[in-house]
Amino acid sequence: MNMSEESDTADVMENPPPSNWILHHPTYQLMKNLEVEDSEQLHTAFLVYMDLSEVRHWKEVSCVKSPELQLVLLEAREKEGAPVQTVLPLPVHRPLSHKSIRHVLDRGFPMLLCAVAADSTLVYQRMTDGLVTPDPPVGPFQDLGRRQHRKRRQQR
Repeated sequence: MNMSEESDTADVMENPPPSNWILHHPTYQLMKNLEVEDSEQLHTAFLVYMDLSEVRHWKEVSCVKSPELQLVLLEAREKEGAPVQTVLPLPVHRPLSHKSIRHVLDRGFPMLLCAVAADSTLVYQRMTDGLVTPDPPVGPFQDLGRRQHRKRRQQR
């Protein structure tokens, strides 16, 4: 071990990271300043923020307060130049009403609902205003229908 490695080790020993580093993170502090009363939703919003910014590398991730819902919402771009999307982070057990979805959709941006489980598993679901027809399947698919089934039955 050389001298610089020893001093680095000594610094880590002298200044261990805080026991709950989340509480000291600048973005968490910013979210707290939005004065949302639900601390569980605040924690959930921070976990989603970290996933979007650090794992998925979304751009311009920011937090805003929804006064009607008393929740922290996130706004971000999936990539540079992409449209802004609103993300509604909620604990998985939290009920969700049509009215609350409507409030978020009325902001005018595409919406993602992010359900966060107790083990920090995140599940994203795209929400739309109205029904959206699915894209057709991609690939060389051939519909054999019921005829193929009949042929198999006759061969037995």
